Amino acid sequence: MTSYIFSCKPVNESKGRETIMEIHPSAVVSPSAELAPGVKIGPYCTIGKHVTIDKETVLVSHVTIEGHTNIGARNRVYPFASIGFPPQDIGYKGEDTRLIIGNDNIIREYATINRATTKENWETVLGNENYIMAYAHIAHDCYLGNKIIMSNVATLGGHISVGDHAILGGQVAVHQFVRIGAYAFLGGKSGIDRDVPPFMITAGERAKLYGVNSTGLHRLGFSRETIDGLVRQEMEPFPELEMLLQFLDGSKRGVLR
Repeated sequence: MTSYIFSCKPVNESKGRETIMEIHPSAVVSPSAELAPGVKIGPYCTIGKHVTIDKETVLVSHVTIEGHTNIGARNRVYPFASIGFPPQDIGYKGEDTRLIIGNDNIIREYATINRATTKENWETVLGNENYIMAYAHIAHDCYLGNKIIMSNVATLGGHISVGDHAILGGQVAVHQFVRIGAYAFLGGKSGIDRDVPPFMITAGERAKLYGVNSTGLHRLGFSRETIDGLVRQEMEPFPELEMLLQFLDGSKRGVLR
């Protein structure tokens, strides 16, 4: 990446001091943006005045970030991603809602992540170590945990929560207010209109459950006893089962079957 040295308002340092990062000459960065040491801004990126970016995050090129957006450390964002723009909600009136992105995420080409509305907590949240593939969309007021994979063109409506280690296949579409449980696997082109329990596989145009995600759980180090226990009718309690049952009890939209 061709770069040059640029002085900007620093992250987590006293007002008035300056720090150094790399910004390409073609990038447009507000002087009010807060960039930490090691941040790299590639060609033709645009960074708004309320944006904060922590150390060693890289914007490869043509990335646009707006709004009250807080991006953590060591993220890598690829060309034409649009981050922190207003929610696609007709009730939104320009309020200062937020987008919070954690550390060590990969956000690929043309992905879109919108800031929140005022209808919930005023925050859209993406956790740590997630892989958001090309053309994926994360709508307003969504809450995503850690180590999630969203494959190409996977789409989340507003107010969706996604648990840790969930995998969303290509072209998955998730209805607003749905919950996706931890370690769930959603097959490609699935239409998800109700909650998906933790640990389960679901697929289909009108998605149905196809049992426990045994292969995925095994790869993640779950014991055979735990995996077998999730599919038995009668069993002794264990933490993963409690997690599943609590998810089912908290469902408001109903659960896929």
